[in-house]
Amino acid sequence: MMSDPIADLLTRIRNAVAVNKKTILVPHSKIKEAIVKILKQENYLADYQVKGKSPQKELEITIRYFQRNPVITNLTRISKPGVRLYTDVKDIPRLMRGRGIIILSSSQGIISGRQALKNNIGGEIICKVN
Repeated sequence: MMSDPIADLLTRIRNAVAVNKKTILVPHSKIKEAIVKILKQENYLADYQVKGKSPQKELEITIRYFQRNPVITNLTRISKPGVRLYTDVKDIPRLMRGRGIIILSSSQGIISGRQALKNNIGGEIICKVN
């Protein structure tokens, strides 16, 4: 049994990038799908699809590469089950002068740091990507 499915998702993506895999399969959940959707919207992933039927759905994630180099260079889990990290809208970190993103869990669902600034809300920092 996994104690942190989000960390498992991020680790699978990091491992796929490390060995230059094009696609990976991960167990489906609504939170994982929301995180992958944000990564696709921000052009860190090429595509994703939900495969299978209800009890054993899977996410098929296609990693994005640019000139044979992966677009994702760093993927780090920030808030962990043992130590949650919350932020106010004015304290949302900016990564690499705007070239990286923060993914937050807020009252409006899973959103990127840019969307949180636009909507003027804070939340729990899930991970950072650059």
